[in-house]
This record gives sequence, C-alpha cells and structure tokens, in this order.
Amino acid sequence: MIYAPAVASTPISFETEVPSVDEMAERIASTTVRFPWLVAELDGDVVGYAYAGPFNDRAAYRWSVATSVYVADAAQRRGVARMLYDALLPRVRTLGYVNAYAGIALPNEASVALHERFGFRRVAVFPAAGYKLGAWHDVGWWWLALVAPPPVAPRDVEPIDV
Repeated sequence: MIYAPAVASTPISFETEVPSVDEMAERIASTTVRFPWLVAELDGDVVGYAYAGPFNDRAAYRWSVATSVYVADAAQRRGVARMLYDALLPRVRTLGYVNAYAGIALPNEASVALHERFGFRRVAVFPAAGYKLGAWHDVGWWWLALVAPPPVAPRDVEPIDV
C-alpha cells in the first residue's frame, strides 16, 4: 500500500479516512480523462505514483495544475519520486500548462527537497491550515513555471489518452 499509510498515520495527506480501492480507481479514472497519472514499479511491485490535476476548478485557473507524488515506505530514498517527476513534468508541459503547484504539509523535508530540486519555489505558507493526528499543521505551496505564459487568450487543453 502506498496512500493508506500516508492517510492513516501521517499528516502528509489531510484526508482522515483511507479511501477504498473503488474510490481510488474512480479518482484515477476521472483524473486521467485530462491529466497524466503515472505509476512506478520495482521488481513487479507498485512502489509509487505521481499525477497532475486541476489546481482549481474555476475557468481562469485552467492553465495551472496541482501535482502530487506518493512513494511506498519501503521504496523511500531510492529515486522513485524523482523518476516519477522526471516523467510527469514534461508531460504536463507538453499538454500546454503554464504553472505547476504543489501543496506540502509541513514539516516534510523530503518533499520540499524533491520539489526544489525540480525548480519549484516556495510561494506561500498557510499557518495551522489543518488539524490531524492531534496537531495543527502548516501547508506550504510551491510553484514551478512550466512555460512562459502565452501571449494569446487561454484555450482549452486537448485531453490525451494515457
């Protein structure tokens, strides 16, 4: 399992109930209509995944995506997250998105280091944004310019099959 431990025992995810297998399948299906969702395998086992999704549902935000990456505990510090972002960010850029954002529950030195390695810059910290596991947690937002903003009015990004 990859996501369940993050939900059940860490503030990495602000969800408090582990989603069912069916719920996760629905999330993947609805995300991949427009965005990439990548999976990493090691020796036949799924050890991580990364995806992009809408940064916000309002139309003016359609040039921006939110990115997420999760890695199984047993595969931490083996380059899995880096490999996933090496594949994800070019795909998002190719789709025509201008900005990528990542929200990180703090403290999370590994996630901050990963995002900054890819050029994300911290742009905000929301103090005490969520309460989980008996404590308040800040949320930091990191931003990456994928391409220069286009000089024309925004257009809808064509969906791709992944």
